Amino acid sequence: MIKNILLTTFCFFSLCLFSQERDIEGSVADKESGMPLLGVNVIVEGTTQGTTTDFDGNFILPSVQESATLVFSYLGFKTLKIKVAGRTQFDVQLEADTESLDDVVVIGYGSSSKRKITGSVSTVNSESIQDLEPINAATALQGTSAGVSVTPQSGAPGAESNIRIRGVSTNGNSSPLIILNGAQYDGGLNSINPQDIESITVLKDAQAAIYGSIGANGVVLIETKRGKRNQSAVVSYNTYVGLQETTRKLPLLNANEYVLLTNEKYANAGQDLPFTNLSQINNNTDWQDQVFETPTVISNNVSIRGGSENTDYSFSASHLDQGGIVAPDKSNFKRTTASISLNTDVRDFLNVSANVFFTNNRSQGINSFGLGSVLFNAINIAPVINRSQNNLDGTIDLGNEVVNPLAQINNTFNDFESNRLSGSFQAELEYIKDFKLTARYGFNSSKLNNREFFPEFNFGTGKVFNRPVNQVDLDQQDFYDYTFDLFNTIEKTFFGELDVTNTTGLTVFRSHGEGLFGSRTGVLRNSYDFADLGSATGVGEGNQTNGSFVSEFRRLSYFTRFEFDYQDKYLFSAILRRDTSSRFGPNNSTGWFPSVTAGWLLTEEDFIGTNDILNFAKLRASYGELGNDQIGDFLFLSVLSGEAEYLFGPDQGLTTGQALGPLANPSVKWETAKKLDIGLDLQLFNNDLDITLDYYDNTREDLLIPGIPTSGIFGIAAPGSSAPTINAGTVKNTGFEATLGYSKDFSDDFSFSINYNVSTIDNEVTQINGAEFLEGGQFSVGQQPPSRMEVGLPLGYFYGLKTDGIFQSQAEVEAHPSQSQLAGVEASPGDLRFVDTNGDGVISQDDRTYIGDPIPDVTMGLNLSFTYKNFDFSAYSFANLGNEIVRNFERDQINVNMLSRRLNRWTGPGTSSTEPRVTTGATANKLFSDYFVEDGSFLRIQTISLGYNVPVENLKAFGINGVKIYAKVDNAFTFTEYSGYDPTASTGAPIGGGIDLGFYPLPRTYTLGLNVKL
Repeated sequence: MIKNILLTTFCFFSLCLFSQERDIEGSVADKESGMPLLGVNVIVEGTTQGTTTDFDGNFILPSVQESATLVFSYLGFKTLKIKVAGRTQFDVQLEADTESLDDVVVIGYGSSSKRKITGSVSTVNSESIQDLEPINAATALQGTSAGVSVTPQSGAPGAESNIRIRGVSTNGNSSPLIILNGAQYDGGLNSINPQDIESITVLKDAQAAIYGSIGANGVVLIETKRGKRNQSAVVSYNTYVGLQETTRKLPLLNANEYVLLTNEKYANAGQDLPFTNLSQINNNTDWQDQVFETPTVISNNVSIRGGSENTDYSFSASHLDQGGIVAPDKSNFKRTTASISLNTDVRDFLNVSANVFFTNNRSQGINSFGLGSVLFNAINIAPVINRSQNNLDGTIDLGNEVVNPLAQINNTFNDFESNRLSGSFQAELEYIKDFKLTARYGFNSSKLNNREFFPEFNFGTGKVFNRPVNQVDLDQQDFYDYTFDLFNTIEKTFFGELDVTNTTGLTVFRSHGEGLFGSRTGVLRNSYDFADLGSATGVGEGNQTNGSFVSEFRRLSYFTRFEFDYQDKYLFSAILRRDTSSRFGPNNSTGWFPSVTAGWLLTEEDFIGTNDILNFAKLRASYGELGNDQIGDFLFLSVLSGEAEYLFGPDQGLTTGQALGPLANPSVKWETAKKLDIGLDLQLFNNDLDITLDYYDNTREDLLIPGIPTSGIFGIAAPGSSAPTINAGTVKNTGFEATLGYSKDFSDDFSFSINYNVSTIDNEVTQINGAEFLEGGQFSVGQQPPSRMEVGLPLGYFYGLKTDGIFQSQAEVEAHPSQSQLAGVEASPGDLRFVDTNGDGVISQDDRTYIGDPIPDVTMGLNLSFTYKNFDFSAYSFANLGNEIVRNFERDQINVNMLSRRLNRWTGPGTSSTEPRVTTGATANKLFSDYFVEDGSFLRIQTISLGYNVPVENLKAFGINGVKIYAKVDNAFTFTEYSGYDPTASTGAPIGGGIDLGFYPLPRTYTLGLNVKL
């Protein structure tokens, strides 16, 4: 009996156990693209039972317990665990593990991991670029990378941006080196389609020493998107359309206010009033309304990416069409790009890859920045003039520069086109285990065709823009450069705990350029349609000119880098590069650039370890020397580029010939950047919080400075000649950087991330040999340069008179040191009161002093994003604090329009202590002083974006794997006290930057976009 009971019980439990096992099947796809994934591991947790997905992403797993948990894992994707719980069908989507992907950091001639990198590096991934979706890829660095400043050269369509890494350290070229897919890329980032970019990595310290003489300004490494292995072709189509507008209009005087203040100017000088019958003022033209428009920007981008087991491929094409917010018919930018990428494992030991990019840029432009620009004229022209008054004769005299901006636009004709082909071809051969040889050839080929037409036109008597005869200018330029890299990489482990990596190789770089220029008068019918050199009729001197140029530059480099990793906690690397450049003479053509970096993984130590709060800690330091050879070619030689005239021949006729140009300096050599960085990397609270802290000291020695005073006996005053360029200066930048990032998935429906970075900078010139100071920049017309480079002060600081309010009475004037030396007349009540800084009892140009500088003390970025179910939101912002900007868009002619702040001018004792009186008489109020210097600090909300991802299950029936609809606002808000169009206005010049000459403002853009994946 007992035996039967036991047998029955055993059979019952066996049946129950068997009933809890079942066969499971399903599929695995990429959540982002919806495409099936090949080779995904599907494992029953805690067992060895498992399988992998086939080419279609399908899998079958027999006899799985109901209580089991399935684990889905795949390289580059987040691991997913799902309980069986009675289910038999599993259609799974894996999400890309961005942290894992970002863990690989490109460092030049190789890569490392964020865990083991020992230099100061910032990386912007494709997700951030996609959120920002900038027209110019450089914009993606602004506010997202600590210590990196990006300022647009203009808000005009197609304008490039100035990138500065940890401040300005040189009076010359401060732009960083751009490396595209391993090859040097000379040119603006506006020629690269941002949607093709996978990541942008910035090397800020001695880690960049692997690039030697071209790495002193920092290095920007750009990697483009590739296809994924074992994935069917993913077709993506992205499009958006945007409406642009100016972010602000300057508060100018209207017609009534203009007449009031203009009459007051003349009355204060005892002159007859220009407007005696106010009832005859028939016009009240808002010239800003006349020139600003609301054009569109339209972008279309298509890509096909995928791969097999051994090959991945990518193809993309795009077209961008952007109109300008000023005269879009004459100011616009069109960019067409195409790219192809192929990467394949020919054998287990041999990999070859190719990347080729083509860009066609075509643009038209107006005079957009400087004295005489369209906006300069719109600001200064009188509102009492009718918009159709093309010739200003018979209207109030505005001087010889200010013209009708609409007439200026109508008489602007040009077309600029560039075709660029860039690419790289690479082969990697693992000829012995752990030994890999890499050969890479990168190239850039550019062809530029430019045409400008200046029609015959009369803007008014004496106007500088008048053209008594028409003229056409044509130029064609061709540039080609190549980079050839050959390097060997060895990776070995010794004693089971010491990992050693050595990279040794050479780089050859050559650049060649040539161009032809021509101009001719006598264009038929005074029409742009006939603007060609061949059909124009002008002949003789002044009516027909031509010219050409040829340039050549070469560099040969050898380098080696050793990287050591002991016990996965002690890190060390050493870099040495030797460069030989054709830009320097035989005595100094070669330079050596060493650097060392070290890191200590603190959390790998037993006495520190990890816990629930501290997950990772790394202390790192670096020091190295880098070079800068960004100067003109052949400065060590005497070149016949000057002009000379001589009495020649039997008739002793005056003959024009050539003479020596800038004096040669056979000893010219590299600028040397000495970079120190000490940093700390932390990860806290289950890796949800990342903290990066850095202190840096960048000292730039042997600055290449032109124009150091030289005796005239050497002939430097001759046309085309100048003083030699010599190594004569030192600039030092120090500061702190901090980056904090918090990211967390709170549930399957909600995730949140926020990133904040802050950087400080202290800039100081510490040495100038051969001169007390150097000058630069421009303020108004005929005044002394407003910017200086001087020991003990920031590079490019503003040098002018310092004010102390306004004279309220004649008694105050008489009690103050005389200001008559400034303008030839004594000051009057209502004039600016200048400070006697040198204490000599007289106000003169000798009292000029430091009155501000264009370098911000602090830069910051704050970016946040969150997702809720199918919605996603992101916002990007950045700020500059502590810099000044010069207001230089107001012409100092008598009858021009003025900012409305002048309504608060001084009219009697106690009426104003900030705005001087108005007058047509001589006064020192127009001289450069801190009256024209304003606080340039600002906070800008760069991008606000809201998107909705249509559920995939609603799209499968149509063969669509993903649809996203989004709305975005770029340049949404700017909070600043600066009175000009844009607080980022600057020429970008190291000496002369931060001066607003009538900056074309960045547009605010309202965008609707659609992303589709098939």
